Amino acid sequence: MHGEKYSWWSLLKHGLKHHKTWEPAWERRPLQSHYDVVIVGGGGHGLATAYYLAKNHPQVGRIAVLEKGYLGGGNTARNTTIVRSNYLWDEAAGLYEHSLKLWEGLTEDLNFNVMFSQRGVYNLGHTLQDMRDIERRVNANHLQGIDAVVMTAAEVKERIPQLDISRSRRLPVLGASFQPRAGIAHHDAVARGFARAASRLGVDLIENCEVTGLDIEAGRIQGLQTSQGYVKAGRVGCVAAGHSGVLAKMAGIRLPLESHPLQAFVSESMQRVIDTVIMSNAVHGYLSQSDKGEFVIGAGIDSYLGYGQRGSPHIIDHTAAAIIELFPMFSRVRMNRQWGGIVDVSPDACPIISKTRVQGLYFNCGWGTGGFKATPGSGHVFAHTIAHDAPHPVNAAFSLDRFTTGHLIDEHGAAAVAH
Repeated sequence: MHGEKYSWWSLLKHGLKHHKTWEPAWERRPLQSHYDVVIVGGGGHGLATAYYLAKNHPQVGRIAVLEKGYLGGGNTARNTTIVRSNYLWDEAAGLYEHSLKLWEGLTEDLNFNVMFSQRGVYNLGHTLQDMRDIERRVNANHLQGIDAVVMTAAEVKERIPQLDISRSRRLPVLGASFQPRAGIAHHDAVARGFARAASRLGVDLIENCEVTGLDIEAGRIQGLQTSQGYVKAGRVGCVAAGHSGVLAKMAGIRLPLESHPLQAFVSESMQRVIDTVIMSNAVHGYLSQSDKGEFVIGAGIDSYLGYGQRGSPHIIDHTAAAIIELFPMFSRVRMNRQWGGIVDVSPDACPIISKTRVQGLYFNCGWGTGGFKATPGSGHVFAHTIAHDAPHPVNAAFSLDRFTTGHLIDEHGAAAVAH
């Protein structure tokens, strides 16, 4: 507020003025007829891409973000905010670790508190095979320079006394992996932070602007048809999560993706009892506690294909049963609200960050259930790919042609974690 010291008096004064003297977080500009680069999708990844383009590659020219709804209103607003990098394969681990390092300085970089809390993430093991997989992954993480440790059940119980590790459980806890630098962030703060920072670097942020067609001539992108009119563009980066296949079809490209609902829910608020993130692939549930005291709970995707942002009741029942298996003391906690997102899942559970056969057209998609944790890293390497028409070394392995060459990065089950 123009450098004025925050106090109850200043908040009251500005409140009485109906915030008329508050500076907008970002500037609302009208859609122009021409941009050098257009980013389709105003979620975390799209806004991060625009920010890093404007910051690191100003030579690309004028940039716009087109969002069919409101900024950050898609999957960015519909996730469980977990951030980690303890993946198995070098390519995936490298991408998520690149992102985690950006997370660690993101509040300072954006000059906006994204509420990144490095409270650590536990991945529980319930069988001997789980523990073998955990040891394999932790050893791989050490070789990759990623922090990770193997813990016994007793060590986990000491850190998380609410967890039931008794041998009488259907799936007793035998141990866990732990990544200390992992944690959670605030999804809305991330979107608003990137939006404000991008706007201040001159990026046009256009809401309620749906792309209805791609103008392609002689194998090159020329522009876009939108609900607000035609826009000429030299380069177009599509970052539309579950709707990526719809956009690709406009260019005559068939992406190897399936769109599924992914749902989560939160409990009523209560006193803080959990100060970390606990995940279990075997019982298929995970949990953290927000700053408001709510338990943030999730599991896997609904098996059917669809674009519904709600999910199925049986998934809630299954997830609640999984959490009660781990924490019987939470059985009387009431659910407060539930939501769903649309995730695009690739055959190897890894993203596509790639050029296409259409010159000047790029896609960033296929993140499945792991997109939020990669937000800054995804935007950083995708901006490089668009600016240089060539991949950043970190995302070189995530090209679209890996599905024809067979060079897959199969994280399905390999990392022994669901998200």
